[in-house]
Amino acid sequence: MCSLGLFPPPPPMGQVTLYEHNNELVTGSSYESPPPDFRGQWINLPVLHLTKDPLKTPGRLDHGTRTAFIHHREQVWKRCINAWRDVGLFGVLNEIANSEEEVFEWVKTASSWALALCRWASSLHGSLFPHLSLRSEDLIAEFAQVTNWSSCCLRVFAWHPHTNKFAVALLDDSIRVYNANSTIVPSLKHRLQRNVAALAWKPLSASVLAVACQSCILIWTLDPTSLSTRPSSGCAQVLSHPGHTPVTSLAWAPSGGRLLSASPVDAAILVWDVSTETCVPLPWFRGGGVTYLLWSPDGSKVLATTPSAVFRVWEAQMWTCERWPTLSGRCQTGCWSPDGNRLLFTVLGEPLIYSLSFPEHGGEGKGGVGGAKSAAIVADLSETTIQTPAGEQRLGGEAHSMVWDPSGERLAVLMKGNPRVQDGTPVILLFRTRNSPVFELLPCGIIQGEPGAQAQLIAFHPSFSKGALLSVCWSTGRIAHIPLYFVNAQFPRFSPVLGRAQEPPAGGGRAVHDVALFTETSPTSAPWDPLPGPPPARTHSPQLHL
Repeated sequence: MCSLGLFPPPPPMGQVTLYEHNNELVTGSSYESPPPDFRGQWINLPVLHLTKDPLKTPGRLDHGTRTAFIHHREQVWKRCINAWRDVGLFGVLNEIANSEEEVFEWVKTASSWALALCRWASSLHGSLFPHLSLRSEDLIAEFAQVTNWSSCCLRVFAWHPHTNKFAVALLDDSIRVYNANSTIVPSLKHRLQRNVAALAWKPLSASVLAVACQSCILIWTLDPTSLSTRPSSGCAQVLSHPGHTPVTSLAWAPSGGRLLSASPVDAAILVWDVSTETCVPLPWFRGGGVTYLLWSPDGSKVLATTPSAVFRVWEAQMWTCERWPTLSGRCQTGCWSPDGNRLLFTVLGEPLIYSLSFPEHGGEGKGGVGGAKSAAIVADLSETTIQTPAGEQRLGGEAHSMVWDPSGERLAVLMKGNPRVQDGTPVILLFRTRNSPVFELLPCGIIQGEPGAQAQLIAFHPSFSKGALLSVCWSTGRIAHIPLYFVNAQFPRFSPVLGRAQEPPAGGGRAVHDVALFTETSPTSAPWDPLPGPPPARTHSPQLHL
């Protein structure tokens, strides 16, 4: 399998990663001054620097118009309707139990007993799923794909699937939309747009953006020809469902027909019909919520991770699922191959990358997902010592998030901060991958930012024609776009001409072209055995849910 000991040394201190050429990462002194031979290949995208100082942390007070009117106590049935809409059954029982001589005494007593029973059941449920006792902000920070969500100025980043346009959510809960072909930057704000946890552009549409908020889902419709920098809140459609808050993950179907949403406190995935503002739940009664959703590029499957030690893969035809239990922790992150036949994922507390294959048309017409019975370990990210010109340097730990480029030839892994590794600074590892005829994984290099900058979020451009384009959001507020030039099967005629090809790779290390890589037929591939020591007595097979 692939390990960190096969990686070239990190770039020297003070150097930033500019691009990849000839399977080597090239560095420079700064983003503002690329080498002369590189300027001809510069990407027509802004390198943004959004500092935290101008951004005001969103307040928790209600600044609406309600406080401008004299308080009037509504009738109990109206308060119950409002409580049902905002909180659900718990709120209705609380209103009836605390009403003042507005209902019969026996109704108040029954509501008080029912409320006590609900609280007892809630405490029991909370003991089984401790994350339910967290506040909304802590829930989002715990399961977000960005590091340090609570205090970072760049919270969410999303590329448009078809154009050079991206949206970024900031610390003050505003959203800015940048377009490579326009100098107008719309800023999206709404009174319900709080604690933004996810952004998702609708496929096959130029202007529809879904936003996951604390209390609802906002569907923004932006006019591409508009010259306004502050679209009205009337451009936003509000989707909400009782008990489905906070919303932490969104996923559009590749066809754009359906929108999925998930919340760590709701065991059901909601399938939305945005045009009618209605939803259908995909229930699962043995779990404490859903933390992350990821639709496969071919639209046939959906990855759904949970706060517990199990994750599920749904098939999108009959909407059945198979579950894969883990032994040490929850599924932290995952990514699909471009053909949707392979899933790479990591488990919290383990420095390993697993691979789960789904044979082509394995579950078609059978109402099943058709995945492999067990997962294989394809990469070991355990801590190791690498020799650099400046001395020994430790590298490794757990993965926080992973992204796979649409060509299937580059995999970027954002590592968690580890006090024993690079002073706790998160590291970005870049792998070369291949899906056919067999799956292969090979180390490429380590991506580094400016001194003091920590990587917080990574994303690949969905349609970069010259290889792959990796966007990195840094803790300094900078959004850098790192082009990875290579020839792939989709665009075989591209051949970049750069004058620095003869220079040594970033970090001045050895070449890795002859290093043994992971393949499915390699004897080093192992079945899924997350625990050290002897293998378990039985194989963990997926369980089918009908």
